[in-house]
Parts: sequence; structure tokens; C-alpha cells
Amino acid sequence: MLIRAAVADDAEALTDLHLDVWEEAYAGLMPDSIFVERRSERAERIGRWRTNLEAGPIATLVAEDEVPGRLLGFASAGPAREAVPGLPPLELSALYVRAERYGTGLGHRLLEKAIGSSPAHLWVLDGNQRATAFYERQGFRFDGEAKDEPVGLHRRMVRD
Repeated sequence: MLIRAAVADDAEALTDLHLDVWEEAYAGLMPDSIFVERRSERAERIGRWRTNLEAGPIATLVAEDEVPGRLLGFASAGPAREAVPGLPPLELSALYVRAERYGTGLGHRLLEKAIGSSPAHLWVLDGNQRATAFYERQGFRFDGEAKDEPVGLHRRMVRD
């Protein structure tokens, strides 16, 4: 398995991975209608991934299986989307691995390559116990901030 920087040519495979891992990670935490809607927008999502990968400033890493083109996970990090005084300026905006890779250390490897041990912050879907426990093991703690998004309540975690 190879962890590498994502490129614009990964947009389609990354879109399919992103759709799959959302359903695996959030089953039971959000309505199925959200997954159906996301899949119906696949073509637009490919275009957004392509644009984001070409333009930055968020850097995305992908974990590629031995089978070329089959992605197993990804992490995206970069400057905070919102500048907040006292908050680490580095934001982990996404970290997902396929359910078949849960518990293998892949998530930790992606996190290490994306942000290392740097101070950072992230948002986690309320009730996502697997993700919360993972981030707590990496030194992140809830700071009391929350935001209500169309897909559910998100709580901020920070690592100093």
C-alpha cells in the first residue's frame, strides 16, 4: 500500500471512495436520504474534487491499494477554513478509511502524514464514537464548540 499526494486524475476514484466511506462511517448517524442525495450528485462531486486538487490550499493524501487506482482512505489538511484567535491554524478537514481497514493502523498513518504531531483542530459528527475515540488517542479533545450542519451536529476537537 502506498500513501501519496492526491492528484487531479484521482478525482473520480476519490469521489467514489468518499461516497463509500461516508456510508460506512455514518450509517445510523444520519438519514439514508443524505447518502442517496450525495450519490445522485456524483458527477458534480468529481468536478469539485478535481478543482480542489488542482487549486489547493487543502492538501489531500490518498492510500492506494496494491491494485492501482483502488483507494483505501484519504486525509485532507491545510489552513483553517475559519481563523479563530487561539485556535491552531491547521485544520484536519477529512480523514476516512474503508471499513475493511478499520483497526489496521491506516487511519493513524494517514493522520501522521497529513499533520504529524502539529497542533490542529477538526470537526467530528456528534455520536461518531469510533472517530471520537480515535482522535482522543491522538491527543485531540473537545473544546466545547459545536455547529449544526444539514447532516448533523458537529463538535470541534483541538490538539495543542
